[in-house]
Amino acid sequence: MSAVHDVRSAAPAASSPLERVLRLFTDVRPGEGPTALRLFASIFLLLCAYYLIKPLRESWIAVSSVASLSKMEVKAYTSFGQALVLLFAIRAYAPLVDRWKRIDLLTRVTVGCMATMVVFWFLQPDFFIENLPETGIVFYLWVGMFGVFVVAQFWAFVADLYTDERGRRLIPLVAIGATSGAVAGSWLTEGLVSSGLLPLEALLMVALVPLGLSAALARSAEHLGPAIGAPDAPPPRPKPGPVPSEGASALRLIFSSRMLLAVALVTLLLNWVNTNGENLLFRVVQDFLSEEARSRGIEAPSALLAFTRSQTAVFYGSFYFWVNVSALVLQCFVASRLLKYGGFGIMLLFSPIISLLAYSAMAVVPILAVVKAMKVADNATDYSISNTSRNVLWLPVPALTKLKAKPAVDSFFARAGDGLSALTVLIGVQVLDLGLGGFFAFTVGLVVCWLALATLVTREHARLAAEGGGPAAGSEGPSRTGPAVSAVGTGGGA
Repeated sequence: MSAVHDVRSAAPAASSPLERVLRLFTDVRPGEGPTALRLFASIFLLLCAYYLIKPLRESWIAVSSVASLSKMEVKAYTSFGQALVLLFAIRAYAPLVDRWKRIDLLTRVTVGCMATMVVFWFLQPDFFIENLPETGIVFYLWVGMFGVFVVAQFWAFVADLYTDERGRRLIPLVAIGATSGAVAGSWLTEGLVSSGLLPLEALLMVALVPLGLSAALARSAEHLGPAIGAPDAPPPRPKPGPVPSEGASALRLIFSSRMLLAVALVTLLLNWVNTNGENLLFRVVQDFLSEEARSRGIEAPSALLAFTRSQTAVFYGSFYFWVNVSALVLQCFVASRLLKYGGFGIMLLFSPIISLLAYSAMAVVPILAVVKAMKVADNATDYSISNTSRNVLWLPVPALTKLKAKPAVDSFFARAGDGLSALTVLIGVQVLDLGLGGFFAFTVGLVVCWLALATLVTREHARLAAEGGGPAAGSEGPSRTGPAVSAVGTGGGA
């Protein structure tokens, strides 16, 4: 008998000191602390790396001009390009899910991202070579894919590692690691760039360290299993009307399931709404910096470019810091309690209700102070309450289905929402000549549609959970378990 098996078979009689501390945030039971803490640290480091990169993305796109287009249009149209690129990426990704173990898939994708970061480090404007506008656009495309695809892959791994019951208790704890990692990354970015301790160009190389450690910790969590002393997984319960998922494409799985299609559309609307807000915030910030440069007498093209790039990075480092601090407070003290006492449905509907209030305020008073404050509230809720609900949602979904469909939903459909936001900018600027108030009023209408679809997802999820949830609800272990079937609300019912 292996040493690993000996450790797992010796279930602790009582909670460890670590687990008693973790119970301040959610219900952690004996033996669950070590794995949960590894997952916490892994997503902490992953989000820390992302928020070292994300402000650099905003600063690089700000100096990537395209003739006859405003900066907001360049940003919005580049976001649309992400959806097109991701369409090909998810088609290439699905066969890898069938071929590789889940932890090997996560590790290899992460290593590929690290190699790409080294290439972009070399291509940064006026570093080794002159500024090439195309590289800023390509970098924006890549960061958008990294931010949703790699993070979605991690959450699919977590949802496959835990059962429905255990995941509902522990995912809110792991999500605290995500929000605290985002706080750490944005705080480091603002501090390092503002103080001059580190040049802006070095952020990509710094981000390699937490990203590599994140993958190593995920492998450690996989090796340890869902809990020390966890019993062997019972055989999966048969489900009526299974639809084979092995070999099926992610999009085919999504469009054959009423629930998954509704989830995909909610994700699309959420990102359409959020990206509208991000584009408008970017427009307000760039207008402010233009006025600030004019008041300081900065007119030389090279000086104006350097001022715009550095001040955009500083603003977004500060903005993301306050977003993530607020999200961390919500994640630590609200998310798990809202799920426990309000239920999944209340948790899923919480974010669109906050967005409805925020965008209504921005439509009435579309000035920088109000837009920034409301976007902090909107994004903080999205990164904590909404993010937790979207990850809990996948717990009862069969293993291969979630490993394929979740990255597709969180990447392609998320970026399709960005694409529709780009279309909104195109029509609003070039055809209707909308002001800020008009854009925000349109976004309020989108939030109402999002709220209606979220209600449908709540009903479908309750039905699926009541039917038993499939293999993922009855099995746990260090590798993929259960047959490659999907019983996720196909057609008129599973």
